[in-house]
Amino acid sequence: MRKFLPQDTDWRSPEMLLLLMAVAMPLSFASWRGLLNNFAVEAAAFDGQQIGILQSVREVPGFLSFAVVFILLFIRQQPLAVLSLLFLGVGVAMTGLLPSFWGLLFTTFIMSIGFHYFETTHQSLTLQWIDKDRAPEVFGRIISARSIASAIAFGIIFVALEWSGVAYTWVYLVAGGVTVVIALYCWKTFPEFKAATNQRKTLVFRQRYWLWYALTFMSGARRQIFVVFAVFLMVEKFDFSASDMSLLFLVNMGATFWLAPKIGRFVQRFGERRTLIIEYTGLLFVFTGYAFATEVWMGVGLYLLDHVFFAMALAIKTYFQKIADPADIASSTGISFTLSHIAAVVIPAAFGFLWLVSPAYVFLAGTAMAGVSLVFALMVPRHPTPENVALVSFGKTVPVGAE
Repeated sequence: MRKFLPQDTDWRSPEMLLLLMAVAMPLSFASWRGLLNNFAVEAAAFDGQQIGILQSVREVPGFLSFAVVFILLFIRQQPLAVLSLLFLGVGVAMTGLLPSFWGLLFTTFIMSIGFHYFETTHQSLTLQWIDKDRAPEVFGRIISARSIASAIAFGIIFVALEWSGVAYTWVYLVAGGVTVVIALYCWKTFPEFKAATNQRKTLVFRQRYWLWYALTFMSGARRQIFVVFAVFLMVEKFDFSASDMSLLFLVNMGATFWLAPKIGRFVQRFGERRTLIIEYTGLLFVFTGYAFATEVWMGVGLYLLDHVFFAMALAIKTYFQKIADPADIASSTGISFTLSHIAAVVIPAAFGFLWLVSPAYVFLAGTAMAGVSLVFALMVPRHPTPENVALVSFGKTVPVGAE
C-alpha cells in the first residue's frame, strides 16, 4: 500500500475508501448469514446443538476485539482493515467447500475474525479520519451503503436459489470472491492515509469514559433482543416463512438506505443527547409493543421502527469522538466491541430460558433495558467535549492527556 502523496487530490479520499470497504463487507457477510441455517442443515446435517456451538464460535473473535490494539504493534490500522476484509471474503468463499461440522467451525472462525476486526478498525478509522462536525453524516452514509449492499446480496441469493437453482457452493464462492476482489482493489489503489494523532498501543480504560462504556454495553444488549428474539417472534408467533422474512429484510434495508443519511444529519444538527433520548424513548414503546402484539401488522410495524431506532445508535460513536483523547480511539474501539459482545454471549442463552416461560417477559426486559439506557442518555451533555463528558461524574476529574 503506497504512501499518501500531496498530489493525491482525486477521488481516492479517506471517505471514499471507507464507503467502498463498507459496501464490500455486507456483500459476503449478508450472504453468509442468509444461507447459513439452510446450508448447515441441508449440506452438513447440523442439529440444534451443533448450530448453537457454531454460533458460540462465531462470537469468540468479537469478544476478543480488544486484542486489536496488540496487533497494531505490528501492522497499521488501514492495512489491517483491508486484511480483515480479505479474511472475511476468504472465510465466506470457503464455506461451501467444507460442508461438515469441523469444516463449518473452521470457515466460520476465519470469517468471524475478518468480520469483527474489520468492524473494529473501520469504525476506528472513521472516527480518526473524519472531522467531528461531519462524522454523523458520514456514519449515516456508511450505514446507508451497507444497507443497499445487504439488499443486493439478499436479492441475488433469492434469484440464485429460488429461480436458478444455483448450488450453495457457488453462491458462497461468488459472494466471498467479490469481497476479496474489492479488498485487493482497495489495497492497490488507495494511498495510505495518515491520522492526525498516533494511536496508543496499549489497552486504555478511562474513568471519565464511563458513560460511553455504559451506553455501549446497553446498546449491545438491546441489539441482541432485536437480532435474536424479534426475528424469532415473527416466525413463531406470526408464522413468517423464509420468503416472508427475506421480504421484511429487504424492506428494512430499503428504509435504512433512505433514512440513515437523514439520521446522520439530524445528529449533526441537534446533537447526540437529543438523538439518544428519542431512540430510547421510542424503544420503550417498541419493546412494550412486542410484548403485547397480537396482529401481524403490529409485529411488522414494530420491527421496522426497531430497525430505524437502531440506526440512531451512531450517536454513541460520535459522542465518543467528541469526548475522547484522539490517541485513545483505536484501543477504545476494540474495547467497545468486547463490551457489546459480553451481552451477545449472555443474553441469547439466558433470555432463551425466559422465552420458555413467556415471550412477553423477554420484551418487557427489553423495555427495562431501554429505560436504563434512557437514564444514561439524559446524562449526555448537550455539547460534549473532553472537558464535559457527562452530567454525572465519579471520582476526581483528570485532564485529557494527563492520565
